[in-house]
Amino acid sequence: MDRLNSPNLPDVEIDDRFWSRYIRLVREKMLPYQWEVLNDRVSDAAKSHCIENFKIAAKESTGKYYGMVFQDTDVAKWLEALAYSLDGKRNSALEKEADEVIDLIGRAQQEDGYLNTYYTIQEPLGKWGNLREGHELYTAGHMIEAAVAYYQATGKEKFLEIVCRLADCICNTFGAEDGKIHGCPGHPEIELALVKLYRLTNKEKYLKMAKYFLDIRGNQAQNCFDEEQKRKGFHHIFPEFEHLGYNNIQAHKPVRKQKKADGHAVRALYLYSAMADVGCECEDESLLKACRVLFDNIANTQMFITGSVGAAADGECFTCDYDLPNNYNYSETCASVALAMFAFRMFQADRDGKYMDIAERALYNTVLGGMALSGTEFFYVNPLEVVPEQLRTNRTLHHVLPSRRKWLGVACCPPNIARTLTGLGNYIYSESEDTLFINLFIAGKCTAELGGGIISVSVETDYPYDGKVKITVENPEDIPFALAVREPGWTKVEQILDGNEKVVPVKREKGYLYTEKKACESGKELYFDIPLKPVLVCAHPRVASDVGKAAIVRGPLVYCLEQVDNGENLGAVVLDAGGSMEAVFREDLLGGTVAVLADAWRVSEEGWEGKLYQPVSERLEKCRVVAVPYCMWNNRGVGEMRVWLRVRQ
Repeated sequence: MDRLNSPNLPDVEIDDRFWSRYIRLVREKMLPYQWEVLNDRVSDAAKSHCIENFKIAAKESTGKYYGMVFQDTDVAKWLEALAYSLDGKRNSALEKEADEVIDLIGRAQQEDGYLNTYYTIQEPLGKWGNLREGHELYTAGHMIEAAVAYYQATGKEKFLEIVCRLADCICNTFGAEDGKIHGCPGHPEIELALVKLYRLTNKEKYLKMAKYFLDIRGNQAQNCFDEEQKRKGFHHIFPEFEHLGYNNIQAHKPVRKQKKADGHAVRALYLYSAMADVGCECEDESLLKACRVLFDNIANTQMFITGSVGAAADGECFTCDYDLPNNYNYSETCASVALAMFAFRMFQADRDGKYMDIAERALYNTVLGGMALSGTEFFYVNPLEVVPEQLRTNRTLHHVLPSRRKWLGVACCPPNIARTLTGLGNYIYSESEDTLFINLFIAGKCTAELGGGIISVSVETDYPYDGKVKITVENPEDIPFALAVREPGWTKVEQILDGNEKVVPVKREKGYLYTEKKACESGKELYFDIPLKPVLVCAHPRVASDVGKAAIVRGPLVYCLEQVDNGENLGAVVLDAGGSMEAVFREDLLGGTVAVLADAWRVSEEGWEGKLYQPVSERLEKCRVVAVPYCMWNNRGVGEMRVWLRVRQ
């Protein structure tokens, strides 16, 4: 199957006003800060104990295991994020720390390749005994992803050797053969990791193992989960989730028969990502067909406007079509990371711009919104409406926080954000044998090998603040290749011009503009404009929470109102659908960003003294509201926030 590939990460340079700010923040503040947290050296942050767990497992320290059963993954994702950052710029201090922790991980590994500090310390006789809740394979998957990234960044083999022994242990333990465990993990992740390891090592057994974990889901997996609970000594690790069904662990149906996104959102999307990977590698059209159906269900009925998914706190799960509440939604940051992963894989398979539209929406809004501009505070849950007093007094909203935290008891999201941002270069470009695809409009440069030669493309833009884009081609070997430029589904690129202001012929196909190969001669300059005016967007009428409301959107950025700009009681704001909206770049706002000023009204409180209800007679007062990018909310103190607002003509 002719799957697109990403250029090597070191061959993608990012020099972009919007994104470089965040990537620098991760490299210079977030990664060092997270390293301190993992070592329990941040006194006012939630305890991690990650590094100490590995020391205890390696018999280099004494004490008890602390943390969630999957605590090891915080270290793994930190290492993966660090690896991607080294691709762009080597950091000797952090690299030295990484090498030391990799050595520690190796010393904590058992002789047969097994690697998991929880079971090594806490339940040495319980290995592979609770696939539903034990997260051993999930943890192994993140270790494998980290090791692949670290090898690709540094060429150092130690970590790769560790995870190959771990993967071999898994292959020797699981499978359809007699004497092996016939089961799969309750939390998918190992599947996509094994595909990455297969692509690096070319060892077929890793791909076969990934496919096995997909194929067994459904009745066979249910039998495995049921049988393990009957074993003597079995106990639930998470008894509070015992009521959740097979859908929460992605065992409710065979993967090829799933038509609706269901269950735990992160688990589902990691599974779908693996289905796309295995579908491409094994040329299994049945897997890809299922992925297309599942993606459309998410994008068309179960995704919040901010690119987040997972409406319910109980089970952190998808619910039903059009159930998209604003003030008690879950919208885990990791779920948006996973949505971008799945969408990008589907784009690589199908070359359809609709997938990159969704990846872009998730990256620019919820993924970034999961971190503070300080780089040291994080959201797990990402609401679209916040009234702090309600959160303080209404315990049914206990999962929603009015401000980010320095660390989290379940800290999967902070390092997931870090690895996504340092690995952002993987999303920007894709390549086939004779075409370079520009998927995201991020200033920088890409060098790629196409048609047997080396070409490079430079992109100049101030997107998403300004829609003008300039592309410069360097093609000294005169390699015949084409450019495919994404045309976002929410707008239309009128034309592409060359340096002489002549229209460049293009072919429109599935959300991309394909140039002719002759347009990519060395020194060629291409110009186009992506319209970025603010618009009011409404939701499908079946989304009950948003009927009669609108959200302000400009390009990929969703906007919100905050109390600090607009006063309290934001629910009384009514947008003027026929009024003006003005996008203004403000250097003094949130470190420099584009605000949207919009005409609106406020429902007056005059005449309401001593009354809670009265006959309808609404009095409106004209006002002008200030909207800021949703990804930047809660960086100026605690206060109300709202994305969806009432609207009237």
